[in-house]
Amino acid sequence: MKGLIQRVNRASVKVDGEVVGSINRGILLLLGVERDDDEARADKLLHKVANYRIFPDQEGRMNCSLSDIGGELLIVSQFTLVADTRKGMRPGFSKGATPELGEALYNDFVSKADAKLGKVSTGRFGADMKVSLENDGPVTFMIET
Repeated sequence: MKGLIQRVNRASVKVDGEVVGSINRGILLLLGVERDDDEARADKLLHKVANYRIFPDQEGRMNCSLSDIGGELLIVSQFTLVADTRKGMRPGFSKGATPELGEALYNDFVSKADAKLGKVSTGRFGADMKVSLENDGPVTFMIET
């Protein structure tokens, strides 16, 4: 499972011109599910997203996590994140989960994130989405489990 996290001042996602999810200060998570992923990997990724220290403390050092600051989380499914780009000029998606597995793990991740953090918004799985954000820093990390 792969998660691209971005520290944001605000972020939103639209489907068909309608805002379906938005947050203020927190993390925008682009979530990619691979064919070998399972609930254990999803749980590990959620733990890292909630506790990864990417927010500044009083001295400006990255010592605080999303949980520490009570920040918000916007989760957007992104199957292109799991693409193999090592060869050629076209991405390969053989490592990607089936749509059924991807959606099941995505929904499980969202449910657990909401229970753990309480301030969770989402995009719409499988939809053509338009994501807007103000990256703070910019601060962006790839997390893999």
